[in-house]
Amino acid sequence: MLFIVGFYYVNTILAYSNVTFILLVMLLLSIVMAVMIATLSIDPLKDHFEKLEHFSKETLHELNLPISTIHANTSMLRKTLDDAKSLKRLERIEGACILLHERYSELDYLIKKQMHKETIETVELSAFLQSRLRLLGSLYDHVDFSTHLNDYGVKLDRMGLQKVIDNLIDNAVKYSNAPVCVEVSLEHGILRITDNGRGMDEMELIRIFDRYYQNDATVSGYGIGLALVKNYCDRHRIKLHVKSIKGEGTTMILDFQGVEQ
Repeated sequence: MLFIVGFYYVNTILAYSNVTFILLVMLLLSIVMAVMIATLSIDPLKDHFEKLEHFSKETLHELNLPISTIHANTSMLRKTLDDAKSLKRLERIEGACILLHERYSELDYLIKKQMHKETIETVELSAFLQSRLRLLGSLYDHVDFSTHLNDYGVKLDRMGLQKVIDNLIDNAVKYSNAPVCVEVSLEHGILRITDNGRGMDEMELIRIFDRYYQNDATVSGYGIGLALVKNYCDRHRIKLHVKSIKGEGTTMILDFQGVEQ
């Protein structure tokens, strides 16, 4: 309205007939005003993100101390314990400490990822899966892990893949019926993670990759794990499929054949 009034005033009242010049001046004024408004709008948001980043870095630094303390004390306890039951409990604590340290590393990775690209490296999937299952097996000692893994190397982001595998294994354990059995197979670059859980119907399968969706509110979690898995697979050209039968179990299928080797 101001520009229309201004144009009318200059063109009609002041009788200035050079319309092209008037429009050019109005365009320049519009750009200046747009920049001013954008600056005023973005500055508070920028300040908020800077404070959030600073808080994240401080929190990350503070996490390192309790992790180191737990690790040091568990190492000392291992030297003094000799009965199998206590050693088994200590092994679980050590496994949880390792996972906590990995979450620390992931947070550090996510913060750095905002400034840098992902680190792409060659990952031998069979050895990688075996290392994850050894660690997770110490935490899920009630789970029977059955594996059949063939060698297959790909180039992708290792830390992100670790989050993907941990999420899928954790879901397989959480949604399984007792006795819990999780099958992990890797053949010709196709990874299958199968549980003996409650399974899903067609309506649930449509929504499982939606952020914050949970098909069972009684199971702990926030409904973001599979959304992160889907996002990672899409970025790295990993084909992701789900096969599930209600009451019989679910198989998560990751096809790495489209990933650079």
